[in-house]
Amino acid sequence: MAGKAENGRKNDPQRTQENILEVATEEFSTHGLAGGRVDAIAERTRTSKRMIYYYFGSKEGLYLAVLERSYRKIRTLEADLQLSNLEPEEALRVLISTTFDHDEAHPDFVRLVSIENIHHAAHMLRSEAIRDLNVSVIETIAGILERGIDQGVFTRPADPIDIHMMISAFCFFRVSNRYTFGSIFRRDLSEPGTIERHRTMIADAVIGYLKG
Repeated sequence: MAGKAENGRKNDPQRTQENILEVATEEFSTHGLAGGRVDAIAERTRTSKRMIYYYFGSKEGLYLAVLERSYRKIRTLEADLQLSNLEPEEALRVLISTTFDHDEAHPDFVRLVSIENIHHAAHMLRSEAIRDLNVSVIETIAGILERGIDQGVFTRPADPIDIHMMISAFCFFRVSNRYTFGSIFRRDLSEPGTIERHRTMIADAVIGYLKG
């Protein structure tokens, strides 16, 4: 029989940790590592600081676990697409659309990555899991590019990391700079028509580049 948590609820460690990570994602993406409060996370998850430290070791350990979880979600989403079953151009368009829609729906991920860049990726550098997780998307893109060249669909050889950066840059910028860009140019990047136009534009730009 499962034990009781400190608040008297039935203890479910996996569910408790997932709840902590979900709330911590919001806390750190809103306030950053320095401004994020473990006390606030404990209160919202009806746990305790002691339990959080038991699971994650420290505030920095929790922050790193949040980063790993965020990258794992997007990489798992990509793996589920089964892009090797699609023709090269369609596969790349599906991957781009998925990345675009993920960033649009998860501004917390974009903020977390922005915060980690402010810290020069100091915490991310400690994580072998994040490095391993991100190998998969590069291998996926490399496979699509290779098939595209072999079939004559793509004519320009390209570094898969460059293509990943090209996709990420556009999708990420739309979310990370939404308010400054919108303020300067008086354009709402969350407007449905703009979203649809940009989703198509980035796919056309990448495919056009590869077709040379």
